[in-house]
Amino acid sequence: MRFRVGREVLGEAAAWIARALPSRPVVPVLAGLLLQAEGDGLTLSCFDYEISARVRIDAEVKEDGAALVPGRLLAEITRSLPALDVEVATDADTVGLTCGSAEFALVSLSMAEYPALPDPPPVAGTVDGGALAVAAAQVGPAASRDDTLPMLTAVCLDITGETLTLAATDRYRLAVRDVRWGPALAGLRAVAMVPARTLADVARTMAAGVPVTLALDVDEPDGGAGSARDPRPAEGVISFEGGNRRLTARLIGGEFIRYRSRFPAGFSSRALLPAGQFTEAVRRVSLVAERASPVRLAFGSGNVVIEARTDGRARAVETVPADFEGDERTISFSPHHLLDGLGAAAASAIPLGQAPSGSGDGDEVRSADPGQIRLEFSSAAKPALITWAGDAGFVADGTEPVPAFRYLVVPLRVPARA
Repeated sequence: MRFRVGREVLGEAAAWIARALPSRPVVPVLAGLLLQAEGDGLTLSCFDYEISARVRIDAEVKEDGAALVPGRLLAEITRSLPALDVEVATDADTVGLTCGSAEFALVSLSMAEYPALPDPPPVAGTVDGGALAVAAAQVGPAASRDDTLPMLTAVCLDITGETLTLAATDRYRLAVRDVRWGPALAGLRAVAMVPARTLADVARTMAAGVPVTLALDVDEPDGGAGSARDPRPAEGVISFEGGNRRLTARLIGGEFIRYRSRFPAGFSSRALLPAGQFTEAVRRVSLVAERASPVRLAFGSGNVVIEARTDGRARAVETVPADFEGDERTISFSPHHLLDGLGAAAASAIPLGQAPSGSGDGDEVRSADPGQIRLEFSSAAKPALITWAGDAGFVADGTEPVPAFRYLVVPLRVPARA
């Protein structure tokens, strides 16, 4: 095998594949990255029986061939190379890389023990990459990090005809986002539980205007009254493909919560808050809050007082304008949960199909739109709803319009002070 490729193109592809590699592979060979040079292109791929990733890039192939190399090491090397073309060639059991005056020799891993990449399941439909990236960034932070409850570490993809709904929860908050998409079959109804971390990695590479194809095994729609039934969760793997990249992941088993019934029919108190000003105030005030300490919101005439404290050490207070109506005037939240909800709601101001600057797990979703956040609640003990005030609503199947993104969060109880 021998080929020539641009350093930037190779580095970007290797870095994306390396993110899908297991940190502690059961078998050492599963930490390998497979290079396949053929025709006028180079394919990079990996597979550890749970996740597979594949990307094809243009390359000047001088000799067809394949080699398996340590994936993370290759990614680190290509990231550090100068901005010149990279020459790659195999020699016996080594793979040599030359870029300018830099030369590296990697020992090849055994390809005989490496598994073949899985074939993608049947196509379920397509969605704009930018729209899916925004949706994934909005709901992903609400998924649990506790692997002892696998169902809560998933983002539920709920397909109903031309609506793709993403939902995630860790029991303390519930994030839901509806997206328009093009199903492969009319009346398609399906549910799939995708690992949240995997969806976050997929979202990092999505671009507005580039269609992403979703493929998974689903029940055939019957087109009659029975089509409204809740489908059984899809099993096996799901595939995301777009822009010469494909990632497959094993779905999580079990059934997701009946999330639609968790949203109250109405609220007795409602506040409109300036998105940027309120979010930054909460961020500053929460600096003095301990891990289990709340941020307290007290609504008055034309404003809200934001307060947090660490007993015996610090206290912070800031006042922000607010348009409030209702009887219940005080409510408290976990600073982390509140900030996640505010950032995700503000992402609804991003035009549909435009990917956010940060769209991965742990990334903040920010919006330059100076709009308003809507906060609704009925008591200091019942879940509150955070939405974007400018969200015109999402109409699906003739139902009443609801905001495309909804974030339901459980308040924190504030102990009485002596």
